[in-house]
Amino acid sequence: MQTRKKYIFLTFLASWLLLFLFGGDQLRRFSFFSGRKAEARRNWPRWTDRSLLKSFADTEELQRDGDPSLLSPRERRAAWLSVYGSSRCRMETCFDFSRCEKHGFKVFTYPQEQGQPVSETYGKILSSIERSRYHTANAEEACLFILSIDTLDRDHLSGQYVRNVDEKIRSFPLWNGGRNHLIFNLYSGTWPDYAGDVGFDIGQAMLAKASFDTQSFRPGFDISIPLFSKDHPQRGGDRGWLSQDSVPPKKKYLLVFKGKRYLTGIGSGTRNALHHIHNGKDIISLTTCKHGKDWEKHKDTRCDKDNIDYERFDYQELLHNSTFCIVPRGRRLGSFRFLEALQAACIPVLLSDGWELPFSEAIDWGKAAVVGSERLLLQIPSAVRCIHPERVLAFQQQTQFLWDAYFSSVDKIVHTTLEIIKDRLSPHRSRSRFLWNALPGGLLVLPDFSTHLGDFPFYYLQHGYSPSRKFTAFIRAVSQAGSLSQPILRLIQAVSGSQYCAQIVVLWSCEKPPPSSGKWPQTAVPLTVIQGRRQLSHRFFPFEAIQTDAVLSLDEDTSLSTSEVDFAFLVWRSFPERIVGFPTQSHFWDPEQGRWGYTSRWTNELSIVLTAAAFYHRYYHSLFTEYLPAGLRELVDGLAACEDILMNVLVAAVTKLPPIKVTQRKQHKEAVAQQAECRDRAAGTPPPGQRSPSAPHSAPAEVKGTAGSRRFSQRQNCLNQLAEWFGYMPLVSSQLRLDPVLFKDQVSVLRKKYPSLEK
Repeated sequence: MQTRKKYIFLTFLASWLLLFLFGGDQLRRFSFFSGRKAEARRNWPRWTDRSLLKSFADTEELQRDGDPSLLSPRERRAAWLSVYGSSRCRMETCFDFSRCEKHGFKVFTYPQEQGQPVSETYGKILSSIERSRYHTANAEEACLFILSIDTLDRDHLSGQYVRNVDEKIRSFPLWNGGRNHLIFNLYSGTWPDYAGDVGFDIGQAMLAKASFDTQSFRPGFDISIPLFSKDHPQRGGDRGWLSQDSVPPKKKYLLVFKGKRYLTGIGSGTRNALHHIHNGKDIISLTTCKHGKDWEKHKDTRCDKDNIDYERFDYQELLHNSTFCIVPRGRRLGSFRFLEALQAACIPVLLSDGWELPFSEAIDWGKAAVVGSERLLLQIPSAVRCIHPERVLAFQQQTQFLWDAYFSSVDKIVHTTLEIIKDRLSPHRSRSRFLWNALPGGLLVLPDFSTHLGDFPFYYLQHGYSPSRKFTAFIRAVSQAGSLSQPILRLIQAVSGSQYCAQIVVLWSCEKPPPSSGKWPQTAVPLTVIQGRRQLSHRFFPFEAIQTDAVLSLDEDTSLSTSEVDFAFLVWRSFPERIVGFPTQSHFWDPEQGRWGYTSRWTNELSIVLTAAAFYHRYYHSLFTEYLPAGLRELVDGLAACEDILMNVLVAAVTKLPPIKVTQRKQHKEAVAQQAECRDRAAGTPPPGQRSPSAPHSAPAEVKGTAGSRRFSQRQNCLNQLAEWFGYMPLVSSQLRLDPVLFKDQVSVLRKKYPSLEK
């Protein structure tokens, strides 16, 4: 018993000795820190290895050594709550989908208040929305609301800063805590930290913001937009500097930068280090200290030399002649330089940590830009040298596509924003990432038409699809007699004789009812008669009766043979994205009149194929009716001779390609008297950046009849109004005509597939 007590005592004593020897130091430290708890709260630890706290602390809450501009977690949270309220919004929690169910995706802009100034840029944004197909003047129909208060510049030092926004928006009956509202913002915060605070409580509103940082960005709810200047064009916009599918020459410089060097404050760290990569040969990195009123107070020893070197190079010349362009952050994360590089086909090398790139929800920037790190600036030259030339070319071509599709005008930036929001409302019918990042772009691909790539005319070659082997003949009848004329009877017989014809659809656009079924000719294919409206634009309505990919659009007085129809259809199957047809017209720039001219003369160039006898893809019916705003279709109906020009302009704007003319045995004549060109005399030059065919040198012919003169004048006015609406002239001229093999060759008629075309 005594021995047992002895062992227990020795074990207890040994335990105390071990605890004192190995745990005493830790106990003393614990007592020390518990005694200075208040000081520990004030001093935030500076961790050198964040991975040690991976499961205990958010790495975004850990401070970096020597960064005085970084806010503490408490300050960041306070700033975040001031902008986004008490909840992190998602579409499911902060958006009322029921408002969009009855009338679809409609956008309402608040009426302009008396005496409330609006900047030129915000005026462009509001105009773009009001010109879009989604705009409604009825707030009860609206799914999305846009404020009339200018919220673009929220720097309180700016002259365009609007005060008391909180009070104003709370007085709006439709505000509803910001639900179903979209707020646009380009500049937020002010000196010295330029935080992302917009200066008022946005509630549950979505934010379309430039220089968005990833910490405050709410994925799937907010939208990051590019920073653009007040001079950015409303519509149209300049084209990129690299032609589509062209190979640019080898450029003089590999990597360039020319811009301001901030001596102090946020953004100065990255720009101050750019001189390290300058080698004066294929890498040019130039900065200047000359900006701001008191730059000389902060100038360093490098400023004088930097300022001299800065003046030796022209910015536009560097932009044109470099493969890569450095796009560092400025005071804010985004800069105008980003869009300038895209347009110039200079691959952006982004040095702006934490920037949520514009439209990143839809655009794959990994195909058009190099995303670098501000901390790894010295590795950028070697990294871009390692990119294979083929990939460089792919990057350059993608920059041009993205610029033209989404960034070249305010209209495209705003419409892209709206389309991304619309896609969120119906995820099962939204555009895939492929559609956003491939020609012709997400704005021109309607998911309501189809979500299958094979149903569109643009992706056949890329994915091995092919259009259907049959076509639908679509004949528009406008005769006021109420009976069938001989031309339409002959036309039906010729078209139905084609081996590729699947059906004939007649759009009866007459006031009198169509003839009974017994009076229509017997054909080998189904014949359907649809009662149409008098509007000319109605001929391009997406009728359910049209089931084939190919549509042969015809006027009732068109004269075609079966051989002509067969050959034209085979040509169209090789070019399903274009208009392929028989009668052609052309446009030209008249320098004396200073406007676009229209001619029906036979010349060596063509840019319009009349839809009186033309093949095209049925998707263009949906694009014509659903993509174009109602005001543009009303313009066409008002001019009464413009619908085929608008269809040609639309297809050219989508494809950037001209139509194709095929062989025709007889010259097409329009229903009115033969037209001739009629040009006025004035002075002018074509809009910048647009290539135009030359005006015909022959003297204008006499216009036969008042009706012909009026129709020709309407078509020319139509052409100019469409160019004004689009912001540029989309039509593309061509000198190509396709004929059958051995056409008019001196060989045996038995060897020719279409001998009747020569008669």
